Parts: sequence; C-alpha cells; structure tokens
Amino acid sequence: MTVLDAARARYWIERWDRQQEHYMPDREQRFEAIGDVLDELRDRDDLLIVDLGVGPGTLAQRLLGRFPAARVVGVDADPLLLGLADLALGSDRFRTVFADLRAEGWLEALELDREPDAFVSTTALHWMNREPLRQLIGTCAAALKPGGLFIDGDHLYEGPAGPRLDALGKAMTARRGDRQGTAAAEDWAQWWDAVARAPELAELVRLRDGGFEHTVHDRPTVHDYVSFAKAAGFAEAGTVWQYGDDRVVVGIR
Repeated sequence: MTVLDAARARYWIERWDRQQEHYMPDREQRFEAIGDVLDELRDRDDLLIVDLGVGPGTLAQRLLGRFPAARVVGVDADPLLLGLADLALGSDRFRTVFADLRAEGWLEALELDREPDAFVSTTALHWMNREPLRQLIGTCAAALKPGGLFIDGDHLYEGPAGPRLDALGKAMTARRGDRQGTAAAEDWAQWWDAVARAPELAELVRLRDGGFEHTVHDRPTVHDYVSFAKAAGFAEAGTVWQYGDDRVVVGIR
C-alpha cells in the first residue's frame, strides 16, 4: 500500500505544478518575478514572508530556496493542500496555518513573532469577491511597516471597461500554452479526480470534505487591486510583470 510520506507528497505537488501550467504557461517566470521584487526591495536577509493561499507550498518552496535566511508562514483553508505542504516543506523555516482569508481574525491566527516583511500570493486571491479582497489588503497594509510589500500574481482582468483587452489577454495566454506544450497537461479537474482516487490521500480528502466555497459573484479587476492598495495606505501600487492575462501586482507600504 502506498504511504503518504514526504516523497509521495512531493509527487502530488509535482503533478499540481504541471496542472497549474495548463493554465499558466509562464508560471515559473511569474515566480521569478515575485522573487525579483523581494530581492530588489528587501532591507534584510531574514525575511518573514506570509504566503496568502499557500496551497501545497509551490511559491513558498521557491522563495525558501532563493532566500536561505527567510521564513515563510503559509495560510490556507484547504486541509488537503496544507497537508501536502507540511509533509514536503515542514521545517523551522516553514509552517502552515489553517484559516479562511475571508474571515476576521486570520492574521491573529498566524501568531507572527514580528511584523512581516511581505505578504505574497499566487493564483489564490482570484477566489475572493471585491469587498473581502479590499478588507484583506487593508489588513495586510496595517500589519506592514513602511517599505513592506504586498505581492500578488494571478489572472487579473481589466473588467467591464476593457472586454477586448481581456479577451486578447486570455488568447495570448492560450497561444503561449500551445507553443510551450503546457495546454496538453493534466488540468484542475483531472488532478482533483486523481486525488480522490488515491488511497494514501483518503484521510486528507475526508478532512477537506469537498473544499470551501469558490463562487465569485463580484470579481475584482486589476484596477481594484491597485486602488484598494492605495486606499489602504500603500504608498505605491501597480503592475510590475505581465504576459497575457497573467500579472504580478505590487503594493509598497
């Protein structure tokens, strides 16, 4: 019988990486861009980074490898993905917290020992409606010292004012996936179907109990991210990297 250990967790995370590339052919470049922002603007080596919607820890893994003195605290509301992250990455430099970013008190649940240097996220915050996102960004701004960072990489759109630009962005991402061969990779539904059938993941599937609500009825635009950040007290906010509909937005406190 297959046992869920660190090696097996890494196997499922590797499959997660490939299925994510089905939608984001430049995913590794996005990770690099997030790391470049941290590297360019950090004022210390021993960074304390909060990963919002950490999932199975794919961004955290890359940041821990790039910044050997950094610590990452990852927060997510999916116990299955957190379980994989804990097995694969758990150490004195990485820990996870189960909390819903849409609920009050998530920051206190992290029990941070000092002000974080950065809040980062990738392919997670698009599950939030506009008002919870505004509150989240406000919480992040209040927790950061001057110079602290909010960095989000995701599919972000122009919204009603730019439907042709949004269609163009999606088409460019799709063309990129076709050229790089990632469009043929396992997709989101196929990955979760495989997870549901894996005996070693049965307990984590039970804990997940179907997952949390993913319905978005008031989707934020990229302009909302920027305006929410500026209203929350970030001195500057804007897009620093983009290919198609894939962007990295940064707020500097």
